[in-house]
Amino acid sequence: MKNTLLEPAQLYKPCNIEQLKFNSTEELEDIDISIGQQRAVEAVKFGIRMAKNGYNIFAMAPSGTGKLTIIRQLVEHEASRKNSPPDWCYVNNFSQPAKPTAIKLMPGQGKIFQQDMAQLIEELSIAIPAAFDGDEYRSRTGELESESRQREINELSQLREEAANAHIILTETTTGYAFSPANENNEIITPEQFNKFDKDTQHEIQKTIFNLQERLAKLLKNFPVWRKETKRKLQALNREIAELAVNHSVDELIEKYTKQAAVLRYLNEVQKDIIEHVLDFLPRSEKAFPFMEPTQESNPFKRYYVNLMVDFSNKKSAPVIYEDHPNYSNLIGRIDHQAYMGSLVTDFTMIKPGALHKANGGYLIIDVRKLLMQPYAWDTLKRTLQSGEIRIESLERALSLISASSLEPEPIPLDLKLILIGEPLIYYLLCEYEPEFHDLFKIAADFDDSITRENSDHNYARLLATIARREKLRPLSSNAVARIIEHSSRLSGDTEKLLTHLRSIQDLLTEADYWAEENGHQHIVSSDVQQAIDHKTHRLDKLREKLYEHIHRGTVLIDTEGKVIAQVNGLSVLQLGEFSFGQPSRITATTRLGSGKVVDIERETELGGAIHSKGVLILSSFIAARYSRKKPFSISASLVFEQSYGHVEGDSASLAELCAILSSVAQLSLRQDLAITGSINQLGKVQPIGGVNEKIEGFF
Repeated sequence: MKNTLLEPAQLYKPCNIEQLKFNSTEELEDIDISIGQQRAVEAVKFGIRMAKNGYNIFAMAPSGTGKLTIIRQLVEHEASRKNSPPDWCYVNNFSQPAKPTAIKLMPGQGKIFQQDMAQLIEELSIAIPAAFDGDEYRSRTGELESESRQREINELSQLREEAANAHIILTETTTGYAFSPANENNEIITPEQFNKFDKDTQHEIQKTIFNLQERLAKLLKNFPVWRKETKRKLQALNREIAELAVNHSVDELIEKYTKQAAVLRYLNEVQKDIIEHVLDFLPRSEKAFPFMEPTQESNPFKRYYVNLMVDFSNKKSAPVIYEDHPNYSNLIGRIDHQAYMGSLVTDFTMIKPGALHKANGGYLIIDVRKLLMQPYAWDTLKRTLQSGEIRIESLERALSLISASSLEPEPIPLDLKLILIGEPLIYYLLCEYEPEFHDLFKIAADFDDSITRENSDHNYARLLATIARREKLRPLSSNAVARIIEHSSRLSGDTEKLLTHLRSIQDLLTEADYWAEENGHQHIVSSDVQQAIDHKTHRLDKLREKLYEHIHRGTVLIDTEGKVIAQVNGLSVLQLGEFSFGQPSRITATTRLGSGKVVDIERETELGGAIHSKGVLILSSFIAARYSRKKPFSISASLVFEQSYGHVEGDSASLAELCAILSSVAQLSLRQDLAITGSINQLGKVQPIGGVNEKIEGFF
């Protein structure tokens, strides 16, 4: 096999500054930050424009790639083409107060309707007392009460007169009425005088008194009936006066909302309820009528309030909502309670909207990781999407943890486009373990974290200019843009690619802007960018320095000169947060007579990962196929990473391990000034390697 040496120019691809035809990014126009995301953008556009059920979107990309920003831009652009959705409000259900009624209104009319109802109650709270305080009402109530009292007086007077004709006097006592016999001068006869009468006279007087008492008893029984009749007349009068005061104001609202059937039904119910509870509008001091009962409610007007759940009076397009904390209550809303006389009470005015209400008719964006971390939020969201309606229910009641009565608001129809954002792993796990996932999320938008470098330098420069302006940073000079392009290519691990991980780019620009200020530069220049790169590396590379120090001091044994049998230097990459670096490792092998088995000491001690073990098995198969095709392989081998005390993963050491075994078998020395990396297949071919930047730097 011919070895081809790589020239330095092949290892590092500089940016050609001559192609950047500008002095600073001030000269460049903004560009859509979705550069290089054509596949994902097309998927998102298709999903948000597809009006059928189930075509919700799952945008998958690693954190920091700017998918949320891109999706917001796309969705807000699409939302600007749609009209505002209807307003929704909850009102009192007068027949079933525990089941508030939902009313749909034209966009912006919810607030007007709320104000109209408040104004109606304010007007009636003035008009009704004024009507009941008028001379006509007082005169008519006085007539009814006077007529009632006069009727009782007349009947008693007639009975008293008849009794007097029979020489019987009707007197009033503290306990009621009493009849007493009298003489010719209408003077009450004492018991001693009564006893002097003969038996027939006594019997006649007693009989007369008994008849009068029976008539009095019947008369007294009629008094409550007459009073109830008077009360009904007074109530009819109250209703008549109330209708005169109420109908005019309510009829104006009925005429205003004549085209909205739900509002008309509610206004008719309000009209009936106000007339039935007209006494609630009167001052307490004026309720001193015998037929009036004091109200028990602290605010009797509260039942006429309008609980505006969604108000789009200030919106000209469909809403776009990003819910940062998608727990159960924040999604579907909640029902608040307040303490009253030692217990918790609630009513329809304490119903609070959730993100689904606010985004209804528009678009809702949720981070799927945050959603899945909230108890019962995922199941609730699924159920809501499947049913197509938002049903507000307390979590305690939904889980049957309490049996106390609560509100059951009427469900509100749901019409929105849901967009979940998350990492690809979560998408694939949901596809595998959530049977209903595909029915609800039919669109997957797969974002990339890199773009092709060829002919992209100018657009990438515009992207940097856009980010700098958006974050209010200094403009970048052309050499600073060139340095960032080169560093971006390094971060992508490919000279033919550029990184589009927006968070990393923005962080680099922000730190470079800081160093430009420190260095007194009006623009960000190449040295500022390099200083930002070096300073970030310096902040994170303490562990790398410690490891390299151990090598220099001989604590970790690595030979860099001479030749040794069955010993080779391997290269691995350590990833520590945002920083990765290459680390040389000594790999040794021993061979002896045996059954042909290769013992991987890392795997035997459970320090080797599955992929590393796979690489060892592959090189074992290659050795057996190459050297023992006709005869049994009577050699056993052992492999180990010397001075390795942590987990080993990956198959890029399999080539070095193969060299160590063959060196031991053939007793041929291996150069220690070289390091080997790369995996090998069963046919003995070396495959491309990863982490080439870190491995080359780690070697040197």
